Order: sequence, then C-alpha cells, then structure tokens
Amino acid sequence: MRGDDLDWRGGKAFSLVYNHRHQELETAVHGAAELFLHENALNPFAFPSLLRMEQEIVAMAADLFHGDARAGALTSGGTESIFLAVQVARDQARAERGIAEPTLVTAITAHPAFAKAAKYLDVEHVLLPVGADLRLDPATLAEAVDERTGLVVASSPCYPYGVIDPITDIAALAAERAVLCHVDACLGGWLLPFWERLGEPVPPWDLSVEGVTSLSADVHKYGYTFKGASVLLHRSRDLWERQVFMYDAWPGGLYASATSAGTRPAAPIAGAWTAIQTLGADGYLELARTVRDTTRRFQEGIAAIDGLAITGEPDLSVFEFGSDTLSMDAIADVMDDKGWKLDRQQGGLHIMVSPGHALVVEEFLGDLAFAVANHGESRGIAASYGGVA
Repeated sequence: MRGDDLDWRGGKAFSLVYNHRHQELETAVHGAAELFLHENALNPFAFPSLLRMEQEIVAMAADLFHGDARAGALTSGGTESIFLAVQVARDQARAERGIAEPTLVTAITAHPAFAKAAKYLDVEHVLLPVGADLRLDPATLAEAVDERTGLVVASSPCYPYGVIDPITDIAALAAERAVLCHVDACLGGWLLPFWERLGEPVPPWDLSVEGVTSLSADVHKYGYTFKGASVLLHRSRDLWERQVFMYDAWPGGLYASATSAGTRPAAPIAGAWTAIQTLGADGYLELARTVRDTTRRFQEGIAAIDGLAITGEPDLSVFEFGSDTLSMDAIADVMDDKGWKLDRQQGGLHIMVSPGHALVVEEFLGDLAFAVANHGESRGIAASYGGVA
C-alpha cells in the first residue's frame, strides 16, 4: 500500500518529514518507540518513566527557551500546543479582564492552526496584513489591539516565508495593553538556539523577551523525533494551570489532564526524550550547521537561475522562491515529473531544508534550471498545505 506514498527518504521531499539521515538517532528512537508502543500516558503514576521523561523534555525546552520548567507540557503537536495557548488566553481574558468574548489577533502568515483553534473555541479571529518585509507590522498591530483582544501572536518564523516577526516590539505592545502574547516557534524552536550558536543573526524571540507569555516548539520538527511531540511553555505556573482539566463528579474518581488528550500514546514521549538525549547540544549544533550550509547553497543556486528570486529575506532554513515572469506552477509540474515534491504556495514554491537535503542539492538545482528552461503550460494543480479526502 505504501507504493504511492511520499518517498521522503530519497531526499526529494521538502515538507512533512524532517530527514536527518542520522542512523544512530533513528535506531535509538525506533528502539524507544518499540519499548513504549503499548503504554498509555493517561495516568503518569502508572508509568513513572513516562512522567520523568516528559518532565525532563519540558525542562530541557525551558532551558533552551528561557522558560519555567514548572509551567509547560508535552503535546501531540503544534496544533494542540496552539489550541491550548488560545484556550488559556481566552480563559485568562474572561477571568482576569472580564472579557466575555475575547479576540485572537494574528498576521495572515500565522499558521492555520490559529484559525482552527479560533473556530473550535468560538473565538473571533482578527487577521492582519504583513508589511513589505512580510513580517507583522507593530504599527498595524497597535491599531488592531483593542479592549477585547485576548491574545496576539508572533511567528518565529512563519511557515510561508521563513521570516521572524519583530517579537520584541509585538510583546512590548501586548504587555502595555495587558494582553497575552504567544510566540509560535513550532517550526523554528529546536533550531534557532543552535542557529545562533553558529553565529547567524537571530533577533530576540523566546521567553527571555519581556511580554512573551507562551511559546510553542515542536520536537518532531528540528528536534528530529517522530510525530507527534511539541512543547508548550507558559511564562508562569498560573497560566499553565488554566490549561489543566480536573473533574471528579463521576464514580470513576478524579480525571485530570494537562492537555486536550485523554489517552496519550507513550511512544512519542519516549522518542522525543531519546532524540534529545542521543543528539545533545553538540549533535543539534552539527545538524544545524548542515542545514545552514545547505540552505545557503539552495538559495545561491536558485538566485543564480535567470527569472527566479527568493521571496523576502528568510531568517532560517524555510523559504519561498518565485518569479515575476515565469509560471511557477508549470515549473513545479516539471519538477514533479523528475520526482521532486515541492509545496506550491500562492506566490511561489516552498522549500524547508533538512540535513538530508545536503546530498541532493546539486541535483535539485540542475533539475530546476532544466524546468525553468523547458516548462510548458501549467496543469492547474492548486496550492495546498494539507487536505481531506
């Protein structure tokens, strides 16, 4: 049945799976998954090893992102982390500020999970345009934040263009207006600390920034574990407690959970812990170096092809490239025929660099140059990030 599935191991896919080509790591996390395949993290006291691993993952994340290890939890992924951040902000606005129907304010580049959370939680979602630099403009945000605003969001970076919003300014504005501020670092969180250690320019982005009240970072992205594991950190224990659900009005006894899930698979917890322990800071740094160098080669090679340009000025290893004169959809069709799987966006084609792409970057650039020179009419395939059958 897998014959028609995405062949991410071949290095020709640029989303959904982070191909690290690290055999020791893969062996370790697969072994951890097998050990904990049947366990259930619903009751951590039945499996104290899972409780310990989850606490240690949160503590390691808090150390990386300058947070509080007592004010975080491991979730099933970025969508759940974002969902809980919106829920906490909604409940905080109601309890502390008396706002019955608080709003959520994001840029149009914020992840669709915020729109999803707004729908499920019945929160009004206010969408703002981005500036010429593709980042959320603090002046635009200042005009949009009002007495009903419960949460503002900054991306670090945003998925479409790989740029980091001006988090210091956004968080300062939020703090001045007594509004919570979430940093969505689901994509960049486990790469940015090591990007900075490589000497790359990284603006302030995490919980060390005054006014940032929560942060999400997916371990199953550049943390290089399998799906699904994300960390959600709050600035304070009080905020974290707003996401905790406790219920004892049934004969079965107390039911309590810190995330939206009840039954929780143990394998992602064990896999995330094992990935972090196996790589350590040195391992993450070397993988970040590979990603950094490969990203540079992709961008240099794309920019050298007549008619193509990188969109904006990406801060990380995620970016879009497009053209003012060429049909990017038609170019993507040719790349499809050559086995490449590029995400089609509304303004161009999207690349998210993993360590495994270091082995195929030259082949990619050669095929892209061929596609630019030899494409025909577009087949009309629409831009798509996810879908339903």
